[in-house]
Amino acid sequence: MVSKKKYVARAIAAGVGVVLVGTALAACAPSSSAETIRFTFSKREAIEFMTELVAEYNSSQSDVKVEIDTSGVDVVSASFVRGNPPDIMLANYNYEIARFVQRCALTDLSDTDAASEVRDDLQPLMDQYGSCEGRQSALPYSVMAASVIYNKEIFDEQGLEVPQTWDELLEVCEQLKAAGIDPFYATFKDDWTVGQGWFDYTAGGSLDVIEFFDALATEGADVGPDSEVSFEKDFADPMDRMLQLTGEYTNSDAASRSYSDGNLAFAKGAAAMYLQGPWAFSEIAKTNPDLELGTFPLPMTDNPEDLGVRVNMDLAAMIPEGSTHQEAARDFLEYLYLPENIEAYNASQLGFTPTNDAAPSDDPRIEGMVEYYDNGQIYQGPSVLVPKTIPVFNYAQAMVLGASPASTLRTMDADWARVAFRAPIPTTQDSANGETEESAP
Repeated sequence: MVSKKKYVARAIAAGVGVVLVGTALAACAPSSSAETIRFTFSKREAIEFMTELVAEYNSSQSDVKVEIDTSGVDVVSASFVRGNPPDIMLANYNYEIARFVQRCALTDLSDTDAASEVRDDLQPLMDQYGSCEGRQSALPYSVMAASVIYNKEIFDEQGLEVPQTWDELLEVCEQLKAAGIDPFYATFKDDWTVGQGWFDYTAGGSLDVIEFFDALATEGADVGPDSEVSFEKDFADPMDRMLQLTGEYTNSDAASRSYSDGNLAFAKGAAAMYLQGPWAFSEIAKTNPDLELGTFPLPMTDNPEDLGVRVNMDLAAMIPEGSTHQEAARDFLEYLYLPENIEAYNASQLGFTPTNDAAPSDDPRIEGMVEYYDNGQIYQGPSVLVPKTIPVFNYAQAMVLGASPASTLRTMDADWARVAFRAPIPTTQDSANGETEESAP
């Protein structure tokens, strides 16, 4: 395995960087005898960046040639079945990908330099999907944080401060409403915008997500009206507050508005706040590139210490057991995690770098989330922790469109019990103990 120090020396000697393109790259191309590895990359928005980084790696040495594959997770899954998996992967970390972890189909990366640089407080979020005993099978590469996007110009004009408690949030909403401004722009036509935003922020801002899902997994097939924890019991208050916000403080046509409608309307100043992730910034900028935007966590209690931002492991690095080029794949893994590479990637995507000494983001649009990320005041969205066989986005959408929250949450409990009966869902504690029962993606 090539150390990071050797990479630094190599880069200085070769005089290369991520920005090298064109003829300079061609002149330094790896020899025909280089060991070729297949690298799958699933973030379509960042293909151009990663293609350049691969080219820079290839040009920096002659031993390994990386070929980037952007064909998607379905093709990757099929390659595992055929016994021909990629040599290294950077993929969105979810139940689909975590199946490979649970089945011990990925190598242990705990002895790599990259693993030693990853923040310890992110491991429980990885373990929520399960693990393989004695292995650190996947390393976070990019953490995407999401919270309330707000129009700084409207807040300044109305003399508003960013709210830090539930009561302060309601006061802000009332003042905006009195001024004839919709506090929130909502897009209920697209169920995922309800799930990842309204449902996740209200639940995640109200309860300990890891603790809840661990307890729910322990209940397993017994989840229901008599269990100690359940969606019906624990999500009742968060959903009531969600419906208070969506019912009183959103645009009147929210039921017919889509994600694209929301980006356009918000860019034109149609509302003061918007529950979307940083991926919406580029879409908003297409209409109004000079709009001053910021972010803050949605307050759901009257204790500012409960504030936190929703995160997901946007990309994680993995090396399959079935790769026949283990050392070459590890060499490229270490290169990906060099500070200048991993930090440049995350800056380009408005993501947060999961390493210990990474410089904080200086983009003013997401600086409102930096202190919470740095302090570990983060939670994974409950919607991504529900097995895909349970249509949580549909349920969240149904509630904001008028379905009974009690009845809907009761249905979610029944769904969870059925899924758990068929295939037990691992808890974070199971992961810590090395148990590898299948979850039900």
